[in-house]
Amino acid sequence: MNPQEVVQADPREGTAVFTDDPLLPGCGDADGGTDAGTLDTSVLVTADSRFHASNGTVTVVPTSLAGQDLELLIPNPNGGFDRRTGTPVTGGMRFDNVPQGEYFLRTSRSYFLTRERHFDLGVNRVGRADAVHPPAVELPTQVNFSQLTPWQPYTSLYNPGSSLQVTSGDVDVFAYLSFYSSEPPEGTTSYSTTDGYVQSIGYPMPVLSAAKGDRLYVNQLSVTSAGTTPSSGAPLTYAAVSKSLRMPAFDYTPDGASFLSLSGLMLQPPQTSFSLEWRLAEFTRWRTDANPSASSNYPILTVVPAANGLQDGWVGYQGELLEMYLPRGEDGVLTRRLTFGNPYPSTWGVVGNASYSFRASSPVVVNGRSFYPSSTFYVTDRLDRLVAGPIQPDISPPRELRIDGVDAYVSRQVGTSQPVVSWRPPVLGTPRAYAVTLVLLPTDGFLTVQTRFTVPGDRTQLRLPPDVLVPGSTYYLRVAADGSPHYEPWRAPYVTAELLPSARAETFSAAFTTP
Repeated sequence: MNPQEVVQADPREGTAVFTDDPLLPGCGDADGGTDAGTLDTSVLVTADSRFHASNGTVTVVPTSLAGQDLELLIPNPNGGFDRRTGTPVTGGMRFDNVPQGEYFLRTSRSYFLTRERHFDLGVNRVGRADAVHPPAVELPTQVNFSQLTPWQPYTSLYNPGSSLQVTSGDVDVFAYLSFYSSEPPEGTTSYSTTDGYVQSIGYPMPVLSAAKGDRLYVNQLSVTSAGTTPSSGAPLTYAAVSKSLRMPAFDYTPDGASFLSLSGLMLQPPQTSFSLEWRLAEFTRWRTDANPSASSNYPILTVVPAANGLQDGWVGYQGELLEMYLPRGEDGVLTRRLTFGNPYPSTWGVVGNASYSFRASSPVVVNGRSFYPSSTFYVTDRLDRLVAGPIQPDISPPRELRIDGVDAYVSRQVGTSQPVVSWRPPVLGTPRAYAVTLVLLPTDGFLTVQTRFTVPGDRTQLRLPPDVLVPGSTYYLRVAADGSPHYEPWRAPYVTAELLPSARAETFSAAFTTP
């Protein structure tokens, strides 16, 4: 996702048309396959996987939705919802007796408000369509590397030292290569051990086939000094790919017992330099719209590869080419020239992402555990377009967040089971969509549970469906304004979220409790 909570979102030009006109294609005209004057009362939901292979082909594989947690919620005049379950059909799920008008499509904890008669839950994937992904396991790994960049130890978030990543464009894999107890000593340029392990992020490591040409990259990221920060004067560093190894094609089955063997000569890949003007103050100026009592958190810049090209946007996740964390609360204007190695073919794309997060000034304590409600601004585009001008927000957060008409930036207990969340549009930019995310703070551990509602950009309120809020619990809300020009979450939320450019800004509430 991009791990971009795997979040990440990116969209398509044009304006959604919501209409009850039965003569529009797909809404029941004669050409749409129904009798003239008869409304189509069925909704078809499909979920194709589109595999983008290294040879440039795209293979579409229909996904069965049988047994999936999927339903429609149709608003009724009483303020509640009528629910519909579907019937599995070839290539998807059909829902019958759905009246014209709006409904929520719910898939697990994600709700999409739409009027579409065909809704696409499809996703883009990297690599060949026939790859087999066994269940995720930690893979024991033996390595024998020579000609590493001298190994650097981790010292802080701002100076992360050396790291190793495993990627491929032939199959869908991104993984960190780590060591149980014997990380390379500082300054090491050659290293051999059986103490390594690979942990896949996203999809599990697939079965590798030499006959099908499956090759892996092993990339070393190293830290480079970039002077000092503009407002605090703190040392500024960034991590970037310094060396890379492309393994020959080989067979491997990731069963959790067999060693994954990675060895060879680490070489310096072609170098790319770019200049940027990052206007941090244009992000921090919206701090009080993010939340009136928010504090500025981390600015982060990443440069990432787009495997096998940008024709469908930023598809898949293949690690970082460059990553730079700035100190918390950094402000002003950052102008720098940065350099990274890029081992991938020229047919791959390069994407830049600048983000700035904000968080509550004091924690919410639940059962002795501290949580900081937070939100983030994102600006994502092809790297050359992102740095062609100053980096600054294209959209600001929604404003004046309320729950049942009461200020949501003040902690309280809500008194209704289906509260109405409302907000005002952002000052900067025009939203294509809003995403309302309920974050349930856990009473045990630190893993939050998120439920997300996505509505068109002409809406400024949302009544929660029944049974969404858990009694006796603590939550906070994030509401994002998404200004990505190609985003169409009412039609195809996942594939249109990857189209570039994309821009999003979030506001967040205070914590609230349910009776």
